Amino acid sequence: MAGTTVPTAEQVLVPETLLKKRKSNEKSAAEAAAKKVELKKAQRAKRNVIFKRADQYVREYRAKEADEVRLRRQAKSNGNFYVPAQPKLVFVVRIKGINHIAPKPRKVLQLLRLLQINNGVFLRLTHATAQMLQLVEPYVAYGTPNLKTIRELIYKRGYGKVNKQRIPLYDNAVIEQVLGKYGIICVEDLIHEITCVGPNFKVCNNFLWPFKLSNPNGGFHKRKFLHFVEGGDTGNREHFINNLVQSMN
Repeated sequence: MAGTTVPTAEQVLVPETLLKKRKSNEKSAAEAAAKKVELKKAQRAKRNVIFKRADQYVREYRAKEADEVRLRRQAKSNGNFYVPAQPKLVFVVRIKGINHIAPKPRKVLQLLRLLQINNGVFLRLTHATAQMLQLVEPYVAYGTPNLKTIRELIYKRGYGKVNKQRIPLYDNAVIEQVLGKYGIICVEDLIHEITCVGPNFKVCNNFLWPFKLSNPNGGFHKRKFLHFVEGGDTGNREHFINNLVQSMN
């Protein structure tokens, strides 16, 4: 009886369906690898764009500060006083709860999106918004934020409105998804638009969810519902709002 032998791999016929599947898998893997390479190139190019924009914004901020110093020195040397321009931006923090609020201030607080205590929002300062702030002055504290305060708020407590959901700004892609059509693709673009009150300020401000702040370190004053100039916490604090926000952030 002749001995049996096991066929070699070359002698075994591979089914055509398996060959087609193998070929299809190789093609898919090659396409995925090519897409991955293209995606890496696109991400590298976008990082370069973001870096250049951030560098440009830093130069712009420094030039603005240098102009302020130059104008102050020039006015002092001429024996005059330098009066800075009226602020275009204010940051408003709600410091009173829902009890004992008249209907009109309550409605204004709703329009400003200040629905909870310790909520904060940016606001473009116009004649209309100034009148709204006068109506709610006993219930809020507001003032002119500086660049440091704006940057820390957005980086630490920034949330965006994406499909009516509160999404943390953990990636520039979250910003680009909503604001990319306005040329805003990263956090630094968002900070620049808010700081300079640019043409897309309204869109950017609506994209930002109201900031949920904590109680300030050391607490409020004993009579916090008095005006700030009377030793309380409410009303216009001008540049002192930065101290309050940094203690609440």
